[in-house]
Amino acid sequence: MRKRRAILPPVYLTLVLALMYLPILMVVLYSFNDSRTSATWAGFTTEWYAKLFRNQGIALALLNSLQLAGWSVAASAVIGTAGAVGMTRARFRGKGAMETVSTLPIMVPEIILGIAYMALFTAIGLPLGMPTLVIAHTTFCVPYVYIIVKGRLVGADPALEEAARDLGASPARVFFTVTLPLILPAVLSGMLLSLAMSLDDLVISFFVSGPASTTLPLKIYSGLKTGVTPEINALCTLMLGTVFLLVALSQLASAKRNHPARSAREDTAPASN
Repeated sequence: MRKRRAILPPVYLTLVLALMYLPILMVVLYSFNDSRTSATWAGFTTEWYAKLFRNQGIALALLNSLQLAGWSVAASAVIGTAGAVGMTRARFRGKGAMETVSTLPIMVPEIILGIAYMALFTAIGLPLGMPTLVIAHTTFCVPYVYIIVKGRLVGADPALEEAARDLGASPARVFFTVTLPLILPAVLSGMLLSLAMSLDDLVISFFVSGPASTTLPLKIYSGLKTGVTPEINALCTLMLGTVFLLVALSQLASAKRNHPARSAREDTAPASN
């Protein structure tokens, strides 16, 4: 009985990993398929990568997505951080209700948000395009930064800010020299999460984008109507490789930062007799 219980966790983990990564592996594999369809394997080729780099439509869509993500992440970082700092320090009636309203965009279904944004922009006469995309993406990215930064501020020691103010520091200097360094990891985490959500968004972008502001998810979605080609698989493989490379570099940098600290502790540790 104990042997069976010991076998179950590895089997369960193997099944979960297979369900998660087998479809991704198939996408990578069929990006090198010589056939135009994914129904049959016709041989190995890198032709689809060459066609991908010559595809101006995908390149423009990728540029639009990166530009949109950059503006929306930067704006959401400023707004979300300022809101988290202000709401943490504020004391007033209705604070809980206001915090709930501030996080509503991540609870409302995307299709409802998309229709609401489109109706609003049409009512005020704002042409659909990159500005409307930036506004919409910033709106649903702000709660991610706000929640993460606020959670970090709740666990921060308020005595640090009080000590800085007692020493004569202005509120701005207290924020930039004490508060911001403390919450910077949370701000960066919120920005990375917002970046992923912005690059991945399809539904909201579908309602508020213009003819000249097609994003990469919209471009891929429009291409799916004529069937998934290995060119799309090649694009997904390159994006996946970029993510893995960034994660590996991050892990390597983290290991290098921790190694000197570990070596210093070992050097200063008293020698055992």
